[in-house]
Amino acid sequence: MTLLVAAVMALPLSGCMLPAAADAPRAPLSPSATDERTRLLDDSYTVSQRFEANSPAHPELAMPTVDLGDGRRIMFDRLYAKRGMRELHADVFLPAPAAKPAQAIVLVHGGAWRSGNKSNFYAMANLLAQRGYAVVIPEYRLALESPYPAGLIDVNAAVGWTIENAQAFGIDPRRIAIGGESSGGQMASLIAYTGGTALFSGGAAHAPRLNALIDLDGVLDFTTPLALRYENAAGEDSAAARWLGGSMETAPQTWREASAATHLSAASPPTLIVSGEDDRFTAGRDEVIATLTAEGIPVRHVHFAGLPHTFWLFDPYLGQVVEAIDSFLKDLPPARPSQAEE
Repeated sequence: MTLLVAAVMALPLSGCMLPAAADAPRAPLSPSATDERTRLLDDSYTVSQRFEANSPAHPELAMPTVDLGDGRRIMFDRLYAKRGMRELHADVFLPAPAAKPAQAIVLVHGGAWRSGNKSNFYAMANLLAQRGYAVVIPEYRLALESPYPAGLIDVNAAVGWTIENAQAFGIDPRRIAIGGESSGGQMASLIAYTGGTALFSGGAAHAPRLNALIDLDGVLDFTTPLALRYENAAGEDSAAARWLGGSMETAPQTWREASAATHLSAASPPTLIVSGEDDRFTAGRDEVIATLTAEGIPVRHVHFAGLPHTFWLFDPYLGQVVEAIDSFLKDLPPARPSQAEE
């Protein structure tokens, strides 16, 4: 198949499914957006771009180096789903063989719901695999190709694929966490808190449950004044609006539905929130922490004062974030029952 890629002008990054039934549908971005042989591409969010933007103010940043060994394996571009002619792939980082199945983590890359790449997480996945974790990094349909809820359905499919291949990968199917960075953190949070429901299941009876959530600077509640000040600032042209099918004014039900905090319950998984200096990226954090605490669900917040958004991509902070993730997961209670056991 010949794939044509249409270039588009990049929008500034900020803070991504078909709109809710009561919201007016948004017109397609262009005729080519619905042609399955042509995909719109925005490559404005890359590790190198973030390094160039932040290194002048933070000279301690360094591009990380991936170093494999000790029996660890990487499986690149494994097909996990098809959407018509569109193939969706995941990269799998596996730890050295161990006596017991590994805790797995599905990581969702960021990029304002419209850009970014699974390779953004390679360095972190390598460090996590060194500590005994299996890491799955899926690509998913971005806003320019297919808006909300397409990407969420894709990621849930990647989680289901991970469960189906648990034995082959040496993974404990009851111990699969989800994490994400920036917009990917927002998506991971929404998937984690809607696990066990049909909302983003893609037609299945229910989406998989996860045993933990790791949110790296991802918005938890779009409807808070802090979130709206930024995510809705450009109205219909905001990055969130382009993903959600309209601004808060034109698609309010979708904005509420896409807010992870809306779906909190006694069944929500243990949660780790990692934040940088700007609180806008974890808007809704205090309310989520309070609700989880009241439900007796483990929740931890690790704050990196003075650091810019996407600090986790770079040394020396990359290793510190991995340490926070490892410490959190090791402190979790025994594995929850799988859906099949509930």
